[in-house]
Amino acid sequence: MPDEETKRDWYKFLTEGEKLPQRVRHLMGLLPSSPRCKICNAPFKGWGGSLMRRMGREQSRYNPGYCQPCEYQEPGGAVIDLTMLFADVRGSTRLAEQLSAHEFSQLMNRFYVTATDALVRTDGFVDRLIGDEAIGLYVPAIAGTQHPRLAIEAAQNLLRLTGHGSAKEPWLPVGIGVHTGSAWVGVVGGVDGNPTDFTALGDNVNIAARLASKAGAGEVLISEATYNAARMENENLEKRDLELKGKSESVRVRVLHAR
Repeated sequence: MPDEETKRDWYKFLTEGEKLPQRVRHLMGLLPSSPRCKICNAPFKGWGGSLMRRMGREQSRYNPGYCQPCEYQEPGGAVIDLTMLFADVRGSTRLAEQLSAHEFSQLMNRFYVTATDALVRTDGFVDRLIGDEAIGLYVPAIAGTQHPRLAIEAAQNLLRLTGHGSAKEPWLPVGIGVHTGSAWVGVVGGVDGNPTDFTALGDNVNIAARLASKAGAGEVLISEATYNAARMENENLEKRDLELKGKSESVRVRVLHAR
């Protein structure tokens, strides 16, 4: 169990960014190209990846989601307020049936790269790229106090980058959920306590995931908490009241589309 000092250090890191200046991570995000370290944003491919390798930030062989310096983060975390973005491919099962395994893997890889770009450029952590889903975390230390609005910006950009909002059909149908609330954020441990992943856990994470599952292709479902935190009162957005699994009362959302 992490001691109180470790918990305080994690809270400070996640809310103030003491261990990793925001400007450094932002500059890393401008270098090509994905995949990247989940902690510092160091690229592993392209000339940016070559530069990082010369600086000792080579991709870890044991945990490819991190560069070698960042893989040694100790397991631990803290409960903070943040904004979470879940993006789901709509009808992925049908797409997989229509395409060969190779074609489907190429399509999903294109989605992963596109989602990573949308998240990184708005100072979001890429929590997970798995199956037909991309998950981004907007923590105050990196995204600042405007993390709700940045997550909404990323969601709109991701819809646009996947072809929504244009006269043509999107090259991939995507629905997105965005929710703001408190969650435990940090590095979880695996065998013998070794760090395995940087992630978020808690009920609000589940709410964000369920909003994404309810979003139609080309839609961003924004929770009332995110809507209020982003101060979008002047924007005339469609309202919906949704029944979410595990919730006794309906949840109100605002609906945003690609521009």
